[in-house]
Amino acid sequence: MKIKAQLSMSFNLEKCIGCNTCTVACKNVWTNRKGTEYMWWNNVETKPGIGYPKQWEKQDLWKGGWVKDGDKLKLRYGSKAYMLSNLFYNPHTPEMKDYYGKNDVYSFNYKDLHASESSKQQPVARPKSMVTGKEDVSIDWGVNWEDNAGGAHITGKQDINFKDMNEGEIDATLKFRDVFYFYLPRICNHCVNPGCVSACPSGAAYKREEDGIVLIDQDRCRNWRYCISSCPYKKVYYNWTSGKMEKCILCYPRIESGLPPVCFHSCVGKIRSFGVIFYDMDRIKEAALADDENLVEEQRKVILDPFDSKVIEEAKKEGISDDWIDAAQRSPVYKLAKKWELALPLHPEFRTMPSLFYIPPLAPILTSAGKNSPSTEDIFDMEKPSTGPLLSLDELDKFRVPLKYLANMFGAGNEEVVKKSLLRQLAIRHYQRSIRVDKKPDPKVLDKVGLSEKDAQEIVRALSHAFLNERFVVPTKKSERENIDPYTERGFAGFDHMTPWSPMKR
Repeated sequence: MKIKAQLSMSFNLEKCIGCNTCTVACKNVWTNRKGTEYMWWNNVETKPGIGYPKQWEKQDLWKGGWVKDGDKLKLRYGSKAYMLSNLFYNPHTPEMKDYYGKNDVYSFNYKDLHASESSKQQPVARPKSMVTGKEDVSIDWGVNWEDNAGGAHITGKQDINFKDMNEGEIDATLKFRDVFYFYLPRICNHCVNPGCVSACPSGAAYKREEDGIVLIDQDRCRNWRYCISSCPYKKVYYNWTSGKMEKCILCYPRIESGLPPVCFHSCVGKIRSFGVIFYDMDRIKEAALADDENLVEEQRKVILDPFDSKVIEEAKKEGISDDWIDAAQRSPVYKLAKKWELALPLHPEFRTMPSLFYIPPLAPILTSAGKNSPSTEDIFDMEKPSTGPLLSLDELDKFRVPLKYLANMFGAGNEEVVKKSLLRQLAIRHYQRSIRVDKKPDPKVLDKVGLSEKDAQEIVRALSHAFLNERFVVPTKKSERENIDPYTERGFAGFDHMTPWSPMKR
């Protein structure tokens, strides 16, 4: 057992209102300079939709993440020889048209609005190319093109998460855009097995030893752009001014000062939780090689119990201090992803083992009409098919988002792991209703989904009433470790296709 500490975050999609306050905060702090105009280290997408950049989830096109090759892993992109053959033109890197339509990065000519000269018509800020300086460019795509399902009638069917669904199901789902859709905030997942790190020939991309944050060394970066292709989430960007790759740094300067990331700090809905998780590095390869239907469970097994005496003992042998162990024990992410099994990784089939987790949206549900609705009868019984007033989560007329769709996003197609999360959320709703409306707690509804009353109370606290110090839990101090090889303290980096990320060689 080789224990590593990883800073992690969870997102409660049930509460995200798509206000993009997190996006604006991140943009103003980190990407408000020339060359970064199209960079959105934090963006909020509307689902269903193809996202930003276009169709970032379609790995048949972009070749991101890992694939199984027998008992080994290899980058989906291909061999080193194939990478070398694409040195001067990389067909698997998004172009500007995939970010900003068919044109260059554009801004607007705001001088027209502030000019003092009189004119015969109302002044307008015409779009202007930031690269060529050309004015009156046409705008046909952008980071917010699909906001609030505005483009779902055009791009919705191209959403890769509709795979394995027939035309009737897809059409029915897209019709619900007038009633329901959900938001998906995205940042770099700071993966345990990052494809960007293994794809970088110069070792510029690396994973920090002490907290698992994935960074790009600007001095080492040589503009290969393979990190962009090999990141399945397309959260690495090319700065067209400096010629360097840039990405989310998880606001590590703020975290080291005891402050949360700006996206976390500015979140209006308080949907984000932040904390430390411990994982067993020796089991990464086994988990990443699991079959698709087992990927979520195998990743959960890699996450260790910080209260286990053996884990604590091994953590101390690895130089993890008591304050980090304490933070891991109080971590809300550990509870949401591991203990209660509510939060799930985004597209685990990419096999990068992301360190950010999502609580799938329960969504507006049309339960059976009647005086007993909602009630415990509305919970879908996994042992018995839905009959009469029972709520079946895979019925389009009752559950607005098809279970298949959510399973393709958060379960690598495994509906059961998504169903468990949704059922537990629904059970807690009914339990809370029994307390507030019926004035009599009904623990039976919790028994059906494997939760105790204490679990329910803690979940309600974590997702609805938690203070900042409960949602944001990091070590309060860092003790410098002695006898650390200066060449390995930087973390892991390399150009290795055969195993998950490996130590940098010098």
